[in-house]
Amino acid sequence: MDPDRATDPLDLDRRTGLPAEWFALLRRHPRADWQGNARLGMTARFWLDRHAAFRGLGDALDQTTQRFLGGGLPPEDFQAFFAPRLQVLLGELNGHHQVEDHHYFPAFRQAEPALAPGFDLLDRDHQALHADLYATADAANALLQALARTPDAEGPAAAYAETSARLLTRMRRHLDDEEDLVIPLMIEHGELVG
Repeated sequence: MDPDRATDPLDLDRRTGLPAEWFALLRRHPRADWQGNARLGMTARFWLDRHAAFRGLGDALDQTTQRFLGGGLPPEDFQAFFAPRLQVLLGELNGHHQVEDHHYFPAFRQAEPALAPGFDLLDRDHQALHADLYATADAANALLQALARTPDAEGPAAAYAETSARLLTRMRRHLDDEEDLVIPLMIEHGELVG
């Protein structure tokens, strides 16, 4: 691990939230009020829906992997569920980050310059998550190749579970933090880009 990351309180693996100085808009527009807020536009709702879908798909994949590891799911049923859903999660998460990095975050930085360090942090998260997407895909491919040879692929299954758990833990932290910056900003300033 990079020594700077090991001591950085904002590192994706270490943080438990964002700095309070970035929460002026969140204090004005708290999470508990978002759904009932008349200024919560279609893009913000879509954003929240996408994030909910990523969390739900990640949870379903994790639960299925744990059932498989525990012997409660035959290899063929695991593969039928696992492969297409993982492909959707990895592809959609990557595409979502690309749109944010190139389309939304630049507009958000202009709208709220004081939050630029927060969007820089989210960009940094995307880089870490991008590496995790590749590592998870590699571990999944190794698992599927092992299952093609033998139904007893305990080692590759455990390796995939560990790699995937890292991605999902980081993804959840990132999504929560991103929402805490983005949704109040969109409520405050409107959709900004479309």
